Amino acid sequence: MAEGVDRIVYVGHATVLIELDGVRLLTDPVLGGWLGPLRRQGPAPGPEVVEGLDAVLISHLHRDHVDLRSLRRLPFGVPLIVPGGTRAFFETRRPGAEVIELAPGEAHRLGGVTITATPADHALGRRGVEAIPVGFLVEGTRSLYFAGDTDLFDGMATLAEDLDLALLPVWGWGPTLGPGHLNPERAARAATLLAPRIAVPIHWGTLYPAGLARLRPRPLSEPPREFAARVRALAPGVDVRVPAPGEAVVLGGGEGTAGWRPRQPQLRRHGHPPHA
Repeated sequence: MAEGVDRIVYVGHATVLIELDGVRLLTDPVLGGWLGPLRRQGPAPGPEVVEGLDAVLISHLHRDHVDLRSLRRLPFGVPLIVPGGTRAFFETRRPGAEVIELAPGEAHRLGGVTITATPADHALGRRGVEAIPVGFLVEGTRSLYFAGDTDLFDGMATLAEDLDLALLPVWGWGPTLGPGHLNPERAARAATLLAPRIAVPIHWGTLYPAGLARLRPRPLSEPPREFAARVRALAPGVDVRVPAPGEAVVLGGGEGTAGWRPRQPQLRRHGHPPHA
């Protein structure tokens, strides 16, 4: 992939690499081969995923979105942008780290990109931490919405006036889906409210209970197909792309998905300490 191309890479589950206007962001990193009783379906991403990062975006504190082992793989100097109320949680685990807290509606500027926390309808996360889950709106020459984990909520239709891409969760990590999540039908309704040019389903096909894939394989592959079919019926003007884990979607002129070609590490533009 040529330098300077705006794109996203679906790393897997809620982990997405965003490259926009020269800024490189990673969402909710889960990078290992297992997480408690869950096993990654397919190979784990390589170390190039975290090279040259400008920041990591954390939507909430559920363990399939905050994996401390994965955060320890981040290079020194990568700041975390996290929900309000979680600063102490992260600083206790990585003393001296820079943590940028954003409550819904608050924003942080990074190079030519503005990152704004958005509301999310989801459970809080971990005991003893008073934090409100968020999504993120990433805006530069293009605009992207990363929903994190959420159900439909009031105000979703007015999050962005002109949205280029929406990263929408369509499932979870098991054969059933609890409250506070979007299933394929509700994610399609979210796409109608957001009206992005491109919608990409995430939060599927990556983590699954050990040994269950042989018995109940459908949740590993069907949710994004159902989502695409529902969007075609409800919002035919929205272009649905369904990258497999490790595949990229190019913004502005790219057709379909493209295989991942890791770019070379670049000199950092800031001197922020790490976090996890």
